[in-house]
Amino acid sequence: MAQPRRSFLFSLSTIALFAVLGGVYGPRVEVASAASDEDSIRTSERTFTKVYALVEANFADPVDPDKAIYKGAIPGMLRTLDPHSNFFDPHDFEILREDQKGHYFGVGMTVQPRNGKTIVLAPFNGSPAYKAGIRPGDVIIEVNDKKTDNLSTTEVADMLKGPRGTPVQIVVMRDGVDKPITFNVIRDEISRKSVQDGMWVKPGIAYVDIEQFNENTSKELDDALHKLGENNIKGLVLDLRENPGGLLNEGVAVADHFLQKGQTIVSHRGRSSPEKIYTARHGNNGHDYPIVVLVNRYSASAAEIVSGALQDHDRAWILGDNTFGKGLVQTVYPLSENSGLALTTAKYYTPSGRLIQRDYSNESFFDYYYQKDTATRNPQDVKMTDGGRTVYGGGGIAPDEHFVPKWDQFQTDLVRKYEFFNFVKQYFGDKEAKLPKGWVPDEIILNQFHDFLLKQGFKFTEAEFTLDHDWIKTYLQREMYITAFSIDDSRRIAIETDPMVEKAVEAMPKAKALLDTSRKILAQRMVK
Repeated sequence: MAQPRRSFLFSLSTIALFAVLGGVYGPRVEVASAASDEDSIRTSERTFTKVYALVEANFADPVDPDKAIYKGAIPGMLRTLDPHSNFFDPHDFEILREDQKGHYFGVGMTVQPRNGKTIVLAPFNGSPAYKAGIRPGDVIIEVNDKKTDNLSTTEVADMLKGPRGTPVQIVVMRDGVDKPITFNVIRDEISRKSVQDGMWVKPGIAYVDIEQFNENTSKELDDALHKLGENNIKGLVLDLRENPGGLLNEGVAVADHFLQKGQTIVSHRGRSSPEKIYTARHGNNGHDYPIVVLVNRYSASAAEIVSGALQDHDRAWILGDNTFGKGLVQTVYPLSENSGLALTTAKYYTPSGRLIQRDYSNESFFDYYYQKDTATRNPQDVKMTDGGRTVYGGGGIAPDEHFVPKWDQFQTDLVRKYEFFNFVKQYFGDKEAKLPKGWVPDEIILNQFHDFLLKQGFKFTEAEFTLDHDWIKTYLQREMYITAFSIDDSRRIAIETDPMVEKAVEAMPKAKALLDTSRKILAQRMVK
């Protein structure tokens, strides 16, 4: 199973995937510089071995070695370093590699735990699950004759995976249907595109969403822009919201597509790694259309590399909220038994030279990851863009224009309590999941939703429902489209009605003015 889109899991800015031989030591590990260092390490090893032996011999309950080492000792050590160094057990390491590759073998749907059960959120368009007729809201109760009652959602998802061409039987319960429904599905390769198909949001204004940076991202971006007809683009909305990052080289390749050949994209350096500077090798080939980049506090890592490079070169207008602030680069070292270590080996710097890593020294890792306000800055790290604008390090990428649409409490509660989702699965129930093309909710459907909320005991006022009437109508349409058509059709409705996208279109003249001003300043400097 793929991770749900844009879950708050930070992928890794990865330099390379090293093949490590003979245990945990890789070819880049050097001999200790002093005998005292070696003695200290050996003393620490002996102490750890003695502590573990005492625990194993005397703890009240039997000790699981895998749990003690993989879940305890190693993660505990890494937590003393930084928030992003991480150990992957075989299961997590396989998921990491699937995310990086952009594909896996299974049935093709997202699932989620809810009320102690594993529920289908949505099948992917064209996947085996989609073709079989599995719907959002279906509760998975059996996989290959094995009950799921006592299984976690992760365990259920693993059972749905398997070699291409192999069968899997899935039994579900569905609202409005008395008996379980059995689906016999043939597993296939499931491709999870990191770049969704581009679309036109206004005449001449294109929209492209990059969800993460995996091994295929730069090619998928090229394909999306080629399919639109890049020569016809007069302005681009590049959506990096909730993009957790991914592969460093792919972030560099994406930035390369929009910058001029030879411009710096990012650099990184660390204690044991010399400085490396990445520059645009191909350039934009004359495609100098204005760009508005959408970011928020969940845009991290490689997404910040792209937005930082475009901002420092005054190539794009950054719109949204402060980004997460992850300026650390991890190298992933495969270990024995199909496990892996992601170790922070360097810090990266935007073209102007700023380090955007947010300070984590005086707070818990939980607060570091989940704090709501990322708008911090390091007053000692002040830099200038190509056009002479002031930018700061120490707190992610600050947008050129701050804009975060706000939901009222009624809207927030409707989404948080899955009321749209629950209504739609009940609405279709035992009916055929079809709607006419271009369907829009009418007042009859809205009244049914209104009455559904009352029956569920959902607290609201008539004034709230009236005030948010149009928003409810749009959100209900999006949710209905997932079941009646596909998640891709729902996504199109979401983009067309997204206030952030509308704001980006309005901001396109600012992006053009920024680009024109930067060109003039650079031309004047060249004359001098």
